[in-house]
Amino acid sequence: MTVMDDWVTAACAELGLDPAQVPVPAVLGLAKDVAHQVLRPGAPVSAFLLGLAVGRGADPTETAERLSALAASWPVELGTETSS
Repeated sequence: MTVMDDWVTAACAELGLDPAQVPVPAVLGLAKDVAHQVLRPGAPVSAFLLGLAVGRGADPTETAERLSALAASWPVELGTETSS
């Protein structure tokens, strides 16, 4: 078990969630894509937006892929903002 697995298990226990329903690779991939292609502070905000969408019934992996695709298509000139 990794530290990430330990953290997800503990956080899920705290929130009453099933850790098996947490698509860790999809969430980390989304955060990486947004941080590198849009702006760093957008990564946690995007993860929060993903959580809101999933809470409303969206598939987590498919939604993360959609947001990653949006980040990949983000115009370079719009991804140079440094303020949060």
